Amino acid sequence: MLDLWTLDTLRQLAHGVARQFGSDCEVVIHDLTQLENSIVFIENGRVSNRKAGDGPSHVVLEALKSDPAALEDKLAYLTKTHDGRILKSSTLYIRDASGHVCAIFAINFDITSLLAMESGLHALLAVGPDQEGQEPEPERIPLNVNELLDELIAQSIRLVGKPVPVMTKEDKIKAIRFLNNAGAFLITKSGDRVTERFGISKYTLYSYLDAGKAQ
Repeated sequence: MLDLWTLDTLRQLAHGVARQFGSDCEVVIHDLTQLENSIVFIENGRVSNRKAGDGPSHVVLEALKSDPAALEDKLAYLTKTHDGRILKSSTLYIRDASGHVCAIFAINFDITSLLAMESGLHALLAVGPDQEGQEPEPERIPLNVNELLDELIAQSIRLVGKPVPVMTKEDKIKAIRFLNNAGAFLITKSGDRVTERFGISKYTLYSYLDAGKAQ
């Protein structure tokens, strides 16, 4: 049987964890010296519908049959109750002064409603793919037209996937076609900014625009 000091310490920790995370957080203390009634303390037992005096779970049996030196705490894994609720669980093996596992401190947090909420939020937040079939990044809201143009130019470069100095003619045509389709050239003096950024002349810009339209 667990000594009173260890049991009282574990009870204190169990109470604190349960109060911290609320009524959906079950905390269980198993005494490995009494297999048939291993649960000696439990907070929020309604989560798994258990009470003090109930028997062991599979983690208790695993601890009893395993080499104590090989046992490692199992943290943040999923378990399921008999009525189908999903729990995020952690199992901590408590050792005595000689290194033997004498108790288990288990935390079971009912995340069933959170998973349902996550599913609903995912459906609500889902957006369609962009023209390249990729999930789009959140669009930045510019403060003025200069920022808008700079952002469109940056997007065109990301679309090509290469730094401007190593772009081919075809790469630059692709970037400028994107800018044209995005309405970048509706911005006053945008041509000057684009030619400077891509290292081309005004004449080349117009020829690339024509090539982009032809494609």
